[in-house]
Amino acid sequence: MKIAIIGTGYVGLVTGTCFAQIGNDVICADNDSKKIEVLMSGGVPIYEPGLKELITKNIDGGRLKFTTDMREAVKGSDVIFICVGTPSREDGSADLTAIEKVSRTIAENVDGYKLIVEKSTVPVETGEWVKKTIDMLTKGNVDFDIASNPEFLREGSAINDFMNPDRVVIGVESKKAEEILRDLYEPLDTEIVVTNIAGAEIIKHASNSFLATKISFINALSNICEKAGADIDAVAMGIGLDSRINTHFLKAGIGFGGSCFPKDVKAFIHISERLGYPFGLLKEVERINEAQKDVVMGKAAELLWNIPDKTIAVWGLAFKPNTDDIRSAPAIDIIGRLLKEGAKIRVYDPAAMERSREVLGDNVVYCGDIYETAEKSDCIMLMTEWDEFRDVDWNKIKGIMAQPVILDGRNLYDPEKLKKLGFKYAGIGRKV
Repeated sequence: MKIAIIGTGYVGLVTGTCFAQIGNDVICADNDSKKIEVLMSGGVPIYEPGLKELITKNIDGGRLKFTTDMREAVKGSDVIFICVGTPSREDGSADLTAIEKVSRTIAENVDGYKLIVEKSTVPVETGEWVKKTIDMLTKGNVDFDIASNPEFLREGSAINDFMNPDRVVIGVESKKAEEILRDLYEPLDTEIVVTNIAGAEIIKHASNSFLATKISFINALSNICEKAGADIDAVAMGIGLDSRINTHFLKAGIGFGGSCFPKDVKAFIHISERLGYPFGLLKEVERINEAQKDVVMGKAAELLWNIPDKTIAVWGLAFKPNTDDIRSAPAIDIIGRLLKEGAKIRVYDPAAMERSREVLGDNVVYCGDIYETAEKSDCIMLMTEWDEFRDVDWNKIKGIMAQPVILDGRNLYDPEKLKKLGFKYAGIGRKV
């Protein structure tokens, strides 16, 4: 099929590249000329394992190209995926300005039947607004369908998630739209869930909100475990081996972040209230997530006695491993709090250093590896569980630190091993 991807952010770029990989002709369009120049020159504006190689392969194969010409993208395609950003407004609602602009651009350039698909995460009823906008601007003279096809890509494993999905969700209002999307996804050989557009829109927000709820639940439970003298890792395992629950997202830590969970939880709360249902459960999920940062700060103060003038090494800045995404990353917020307390911060992350500079500026010292951060530090705080941080020469670390103190925000390390080596250790919900 001939596919247009409008928006070359994380979702659009991965989606377009993977559609090309399974044999479609894909044109990715964006009004950010600098981003398109980077892509056309063989670069990639985001960090995602394997993506650069896959883009190059499909450009060379003639199946993938990039443009700033929206007219070219719309007219030359059969299916148009809307993949633009939907950031949070101050009240928690999704800002759909970009969705409206794309809808208008499509209406101005549509020249025959098109299937227009929401891929961006949008609140329920957005599909109706897209349809009304295009209908109004084309005066009903163009045949088209609207569909919803939410993405479930995890940063760091997005290509595998696309190629081997748990399911594909499509929200449609016509048989024609359903058949087109079934044909498009047929090579992936996975279960396709078909519902109406509203159902598909809700599935996306509900999925992310449920996963965020699991994270907040296990983090709340970690605080109970610590007070009771239990170990959260053992408790989580005992819960997670129940097949009705499973172990996924039952890992205690410093809270969830990224571009999806915080934004989508806020949006779902706002949507629900607008529809007349106050979603108190999700408000508590948000509260627990924010409170987990207070837990980390409390642990830091307990370990160091006083935070002012202490030098703290922060390992990991991205909200999760295998990405350079620092949007709503707990590490960034915690660093901000430590700086306000008067701490001196030394940081290292395998991928997110450049993006972090844009936020943290000259307020921290940027280091070349974990050992450089540890030099003369009073405490190491692990914020992101990169594989690179698993194999550490602790004897070397102890020898270069001012104080051998570890705050393990992801429960990555063996407390007994570190204590035997002479470290003062604190994790999240662990009996130490």
